[in-house]
Amino acid sequence: MDKTKYCFASLLFLFGLMVSAQEAEVKESGPATNRQSKFEQMYQEFATPNTYRSASGAPGPDYYQQQANYKMNITLDDKNAKIFGEETITYINNSPDDLEFLWVQLDQNVRAKDSKSPLRNGKVVSVAEQFDVFKNKYMAEPFDGGFNIDYVKDANGKALPYTINRTMMRIDLEQSLKSKAEISFSIKWNYNIPDHTANRARSGYEYFPKDGNRAYVIAQFFPRMAVYSDVEGWQNHQFWGSGEFALTFGDYEVNITVPADHILDGTGVLQNRKEMYTKEMLKRYERAKKSYDKPVLIVTQAEAEAAEKSFSEKTKTWRLKAHNVRDFGFATSRKFIWDMQAVKLGGKEIMAVSMYPKEGNPLWEEYSTKAVAHTLKSYSSHTFDYPYPKAISVHAKNQGMEYPMICWNYGRPNEDGTYSDHVKYGMISVIIHEVGHNYFPMIVNSDERQWGWMDEGLDTFMQYMAEQEFGEAYPEAIAPNTAYPSRRGAPSKIVPYMSGDQSTIAPIMSNPENIYQLGPNAYGKPATALNILRETVMGRELFDHAFKTYSKRWMFKHPTPEDFFRTMEDASAVDLDWYWRSWFYTTDYVDIGIKGIKKYYVSNKPNKKMREYMAARNLTEADLPPLVYLVEEGSEDFDPDLKDKSPSESSQTLKEFMMDNMTVEERAAVKEPKYIYEITYDKPGGIPMPLIVEYTYADGSTENITYPPEIWRKNDKEVSVVVSSEKELTNIVVDPKAETADIDVTNNSWPKKEQPSDFDKMKGKVKDK
Repeated sequence: MDKTKYCFASLLFLFGLMVSAQEAEVKESGPATNRQSKFEQMYQEFATPNTYRSASGAPGPDYYQQQANYKMNITLDDKNAKIFGEETITYINNSPDDLEFLWVQLDQNVRAKDSKSPLRNGKVVSVAEQFDVFKNKYMAEPFDGGFNIDYVKDANGKALPYTINRTMMRIDLEQSLKSKAEISFSIKWNYNIPDHTANRARSGYEYFPKDGNRAYVIAQFFPRMAVYSDVEGWQNHQFWGSGEFALTFGDYEVNITVPADHILDGTGVLQNRKEMYTKEMLKRYERAKKSYDKPVLIVTQAEAEAAEKSFSEKTKTWRLKAHNVRDFGFATSRKFIWDMQAVKLGGKEIMAVSMYPKEGNPLWEEYSTKAVAHTLKSYSSHTFDYPYPKAISVHAKNQGMEYPMICWNYGRPNEDGTYSDHVKYGMISVIIHEVGHNYFPMIVNSDERQWGWMDEGLDTFMQYMAEQEFGEAYPEAIAPNTAYPSRRGAPSKIVPYMSGDQSTIAPIMSNPENIYQLGPNAYGKPATALNILRETVMGRELFDHAFKTYSKRWMFKHPTPEDFFRTMEDASAVDLDWYWRSWFYTTDYVDIGIKGIKKYYVSNKPNKKMREYMAARNLTEADLPPLVYLVEEGSEDFDPDLKDKSPSESSQTLKEFMMDNMTVEERAAVKEPKYIYEITYDKPGGIPMPLIVEYTYADGSTENITYPPEIWRKNDKEVSVVVSSEKELTNIVVDPKAETADIDVTNNSWPKKEQPSDFDKMKGKVKDK
């Protein structure tokens, strides 16, 4: 055969092999558009970048946000559980638009007698209910909640026309508020404070019948400006109860009048501390400012118990001032024990504070302020130094709510002071979570009304990291030789939800009001997705830099989901469109398994498939370049003697190459791949993920290989890989450390492991392997 014919035949042969390999690679994968859809860029899903929000995920050169400053006088009527308030709002229009009216939020109206919120969900009869639930559902009169608006006036005292539509109030302006202009107006109102233990209100009071006192945790207590932005215009979606809040930053001056024997704290810095504190309290406060390792009691339990009996008829006015916050909350009661300690962050001293009745002890005096201080340190290390002067944790039955610098949290011991690990960990976790909300959304101020996951999901992810770090920082607080028992964040924790009934699962990118299972959807799944992104997909170094970049870019601003997604890619150079699409925009799940395995040996002869290929093209071995042939074990061409030979002993071509091109020393050092495996992995689940595999060999050694998620880009159903080794492969496990939230592990092993039946598990006769 002449050289030209030889070269042509060689090229034809190699081209044919390449085409055959490509055909094998794309088999069963469908049309190209479907095959690549998971990895397409998200131009259709994402809003188009503009001068307000850049393609990098950073605020654009024309980014703006409004400002709303408040001056308030609040009176709490303890005998009648009622709040009276007057406020002056100065609203600054930084937008490029002229505004013909303003929207104000009236969140308390969700509890008005004529509220539609209780009617928004269908109901069925429960065949058994706790007495309190039955009483409130069928026997109690509807609570007379909601704002009573006395007036709305302009700066000159002239009445402004307004229209109330459930939880929103439109104030009509005589003249449009011009761009870059400001307006001041006043509102006077009152409302009845709900018992938050009866109807799970976000704020209200708890009544203690043994001593006749109430403990108040108060928020959403004043008419608040709605957000006007480049994304929504006016965000005036009604408050139904699940979708939380979209709020404007501003400065607050708030005077709160309460019974003189009450202890009060809230958002901002106390302006009249010397008037409100006793001399002994002032001394203790000064000690607390220098105590970095443990809290100092400002009000002791004995003092709180004495105050419970006083029921003063006099009042005091606490004056608080806060700069650049989006909201305001406070807590007040004569029952409160009060402790504080200092936390050094970024060259500043921050006060970690706890307020709790005696019913919270001994659990609260031991762990609350410790958890507050730890949260500030942990979250700051992953985002930015905490910018506010304090963070307060308030004990409140069955509560878990957050506001700037203050939050209320559950976790109550039994009456004899004993408590279970469940109660202890629940309390520590909710404090970490609610204090953590100072970062998301109090500072990184996303729209909770529309995107619940942007604060709850990010905060739950941060909570998971802080919990694990808490266990390391305070090993005495957890069981010996164990990690902190986080409820959410670890991949395995989200499997029951993602493998559940698809008719009750919604994408993360859903409005909170339209979700069946808000906890897993807005908290658990995004937290797990971010944890997997950090630990498995991006790696900690790249993820942490990108996450911190997002946090700092959007401090005291209003980010959208696209701003988060784009920043994470912009700061890491990792293409994550496939990840956002799969985890956030669909209800797909992760399921990757082992479909099959073939073992090959080096041979000196072509197998049947090769012979048919050559015959179809009228080729002989002489027409082809020197080739090393492979034959599958168990095929009709397989010679069992090949098992006992090295590749160079089985292939004349390989032997000649080594003899002609390698020295004796090089031949002795070369590792010949005696065993060559073709392993096919399939993906019944819709989410492409890194293919994490542990290979175990006959000598007991293991090899861990992580194939990038892009391995699925051309075939979303299955993919084959080749593994060669001097040692025989004895075991394969996919996702050996349960890193990917794989919902079905029965297909993750080769040889396939027998799974115990549910009956055997129930009887405890067989342990899960």
